[in-house]
Amino acid sequence: MSAAASPAIQRVCFTMRLRPSRVDDYLRDHAEVWPEMLAALTEAGWTNYSLFIRRDEGIVIGYLETEDFARAQSEVARREVNTRWQASMAPYFERGRPDGALDVWEEYFHLD
Repeated sequence: MSAAASPAIQRVCFTMRLRPSRVDDYLRDHAEVWPEMLAALTEAGWTNYSLFIRRDEGIVIGYLETEDFARAQSEVARREVNTRWQASMAPYFERGRPDGALDVWEEYFHLD
């Protein structure tokens, strides 16, 4: 008897650029992310999700794990709470809505 194959997990890294004058406001608003936004991310399959920042440059680095990033993005994008969240975050970013400003990085090495 063989065990069912577990789904492959995609590790996703992305960057975004904040307006330097808005870094503190952005961080303040992330101190208490809306519970319904957190639920939407979880329900869409975003796991082990972290955000990192280089304050002096306004660079945000995100990391998450999911079975299918395109599907996970699509699932979140169709939710009304995401529309409100993205609109509230847009003034902080150089390129508008953060969900449209993700620069996704290619993974080329991983060590478990």
